Amino acid sequence: MVRTPNLGTVNYTPGQVPTDAASLPRFVREEFDKLSGAIGLLAAGHLDKQTVAPLKPRDGDIRYAAGAPDWNPGSGQGIYYFNGTIWKLLG
Repeated sequence: MVRTPNLGTVNYTPGQVPTDAASLPRFVREEFDKLSGAIGLLAAGHLDKQTVAPLKPRDGDIRYAAGAPDWNPGSGQGIYYFNGTIWKLLG
C-alpha cells in the first residue's frame, strides 16, 4: 500500500530506510512523493502557520505567525518579513 503524502504542509521528514532490499523501490517512490508535495506547496506560495519564532532568523525570512497566544511578533496573526533586526507585518 502506497501512502499518500500529506499535501497540507511544506515540511519534509525522511522516512526510515528499509533493511529489506525488496522494499527499497517503494520507499524511494514514497520519499519522492513527499518531496514533490512539499516542493509543490512552496512553489504555490504556501506558508505553514508557525507557533514559535525561528531560533536564528535571517534577513529576508518570511513566516506566517499564528499570533496570540502562540508566536506573536508584534501585530498578531499574519505574514511577517524579517528585515535583519525585527519582524515586520506584511499582511
